[in-house]
Amino acid sequence: MGSVSARNAAARRELAYAVLLCLAGAGLALWAVTRTWVVDAAGPSALDETGSGARLLPWMPALALVGLAGGGAVLATGGWLRRAIGALLTLLGLALAGGGGYGLVADLGDQVSRHWPALTLVGGLLAATGGVLTAARGNRWPAMSARYERRSRQPAEPAGPIRGAGTVDAWEALDRGEDPTVR
Repeated sequence: MGSVSARNAAARRELAYAVLLCLAGAGLALWAVTRTWVVDAAGPSALDETGSGARLLPWMPALALVGLAGGGAVLATGGWLRRAIGALLTLLGLALAGGGGYGLVADLGDQVSRHWPALTLVGGLLAATGGVLTAARGNRWPAMSARYERRSRQPAEPAGPIRGAGTVDAWEALDRGEDPTVR
């Protein structure tokens, strides 16, 4: 019995690590891509915008947001669907890392701030690592509990007006589709 609980604890830990990697990586990439990557050498003016990563690569914030949603989807799914989400998160993380790498090596002119593209690259790699972990081992992890499932609609007792004065009876009548105020 001890080895089963140890395996369950290890599976839950892996799930937590994968979700945290995906969320932290996508969050870091989203934050870094919205910072100023390129500053105009003449100085900022009221009419001239500086070049944020989102302005230079407009698809990057959308990918980072999908990565954040994918981290939540890893928790809500199970089996082959979780593994497919892991594969998608891997590709998404690699695309974020590629955008950050592009910001590091591209000739963007003027004064380029290299630390924001580097953080975007790191965030993409973190999200990709969480995706690889999910794709490789996600089917072994526990899924959401059945306690979040809706109970069956079959009444446990015959339908009719509520006889008891308890609040629980009124809520159960509402669950059955009855009006608890009709007596």
